[in-house]
Amino acid sequence: MVGRKVTILGAGESGTGAALLAHAKGYEVFVSDFGKIKDSYKQELTQAGIAFEEGKHSDDKVLAASFIIKSPGISDKTDIIKKVNKKDIPVIDEIEFASRYTNAKIIAITGTNGKTTTTLLTYHLLKEAGLNVGLAGNVGASLAKQVIEDEYDYYVVELSSFQLDGTVYFKPFIGVLLNITPDHMDRYEYKLDKYADSKFQLVRNMDNGDHFIYFSDNPLIRERVEHRAIKAQLHPVSLTEPSGVRYANGEMCFADDFTVDIEGTALRGEHNAINMMAAVSAALLVGIDKENIRQSLKTFRNAPHRMEYIGTINHVNFINDSKATNVDAVKYALESFQEPLVWIAGGIDKGNDYSLIMETVNAKVKALVCLGKDNSRLRDAFHEQIISLLETNNMKDAVRSALNYAEAHDVVLLSPACASFDLFKNYEDRGEQFRQAVIELKEEFESKALKQ
Repeated sequence: MVGRKVTILGAGESGTGAALLAHAKGYEVFVSDFGKIKDSYKQELTQAGIAFEEGKHSDDKVLAASFIIKSPGISDKTDIIKKVNKKDIPVIDEIEFASRYTNAKIIAITGTNGKTTTTLLTYHLLKEAGLNVGLAGNVGASLAKQVIEDEYDYYVVELSSFQLDGTVYFKPFIGVLLNITPDHMDRYEYKLDKYADSKFQLVRNMDNGDHFIYFSDNPLIRERVEHRAIKAQLHPVSLTEPSGVRYANGEMCFADDFTVDIEGTALRGEHNAINMMAAVSAALLVGIDKENIRQSLKTFRNAPHRMEYIGTINHVNFINDSKATNVDAVKYALESFQEPLVWIAGGIDKGNDYSLIMETVNAKVKALVCLGKDNSRLRDAFHEQIISLLETNNMKDAVRSALNYAEAHDVVLLSPACASFDLFKNYEDRGEQFRQAVIELKEEFESKALKQ
C-alpha cells in the first residue's frame, strides 16, 4: 500500500486493533473518534505511543493520511467521510488491513441473520478438534490486534455488510453466506440489490482453491450464484433440495452418508439447521473428523440473547431472543416452536413488513405483549389477528403480563423485531433486563410456594 501515514476513524475494538497493527508495521498512525473513547482503548493507544483525539475530527490531521481505516459503524454520509472522498483518499476496513498481514486461512461468515451463531459454532468445532484457531470480527477480539502476533493457523471471522464494503483484496479460504433479507436499508439507499451486492463482496477475490458455502433456498443468493462468475468451489446447503447438504425430517445430511440428528445437538429450529449445516460444511472442508463434529455439536453453547433459555415458571418456558431485531429473524424464532407462544415484541420499528410473519403469528401466537414507547405499527398490524394484546413500556410488566397470558407448557418468547434504543441501551441490555425480570419473578413464585 502506497504511503506510510494512516488515519484510523473510530477507536472501538476494530479501530484500536487496526491502530496497534499499523503501528507495529511501522506506519505513522493517528486515531480520531467523534465520540468518547473507552478508557481501556485510550490506555492501549497511549502505551503504544499512538496519537489520538476524541470528541471531534480535526480535518488537517485526518486528511493528511495516505489512506484511512474506517470503523464499519461510520456512515459514508458523515461530513468527515465526504471530505475524505473529495480528496480521493482510499478508505478500507480493519478486516481488509489485517488480512494483508497474515498467511492464516480465514473462514469468513456473513448473512443478515445467524452469522454470530454460525461463527461461534464454526470456531467451537475447529477448537474442539484441536486446531490452532482464532475468533475475530464482530465477535472475539479485533482481527488486526490478533494479527500483530499472528499465532493462529485459522481465523473464524464474522463479517457485516458494512465491513465487506471496506474490503478490496480480502480473500477468505472459506466464505459462508447464510441469507440475505432486508436490513440496514438506510445505508443502501433503500435498495435491496445494493445490500445484496455488498454481501457478495465476500466472494469477489476467491479462486478455485477456495470454498463458498451458501444457503441455496434464498432467492437473492441463488440468483446471484447463477449469474455471477464465481471461481470458488460451490457448496450449497438447503432445506428443500433433495441432493447436496440438506435438512429433512429432523436430520442434517452431508456427503459420504454422514448424518446428524438435530435433536442430538444444542440448537433447535430450521434456521439453526442452516447455521449448523454451514458450520459443519466448513469443519469438514478443513478435515475435521466426523465423530468429533458430532460430539462437539452437543457441547456447543450459543451467545446470549439468541434463542436463549432463561427459566421455567409454572411450567412456562421463557426464551430470550433479544438479538432478533428484524422480521426475518423473528420468523425463524416463531417457527422453532410447536408450543403455543406468548410473544413479547416492539421497540424502534425499522420499516418492518409484518405481513411476512402474519401466517406464522396466526398459527402460533396466542397473545402479544407490545414493549416500546410507540407500539402503533405493531399494534395496528396484529390487533385483528391476536385478541389478547397488551401494551407496556416496562420489561418487568411485560414479563408478568406474558406469564398471566400463558398456560402450562406454553412458551414466552422475547423476539422484538425492532431496535432497542427507545427503552434500552442496546439489544444486550434488553435481553439482560428480560433475564433479570424472569429470574426475579421465578424467585417470587418459588418463595410463595415455600410458604404454602
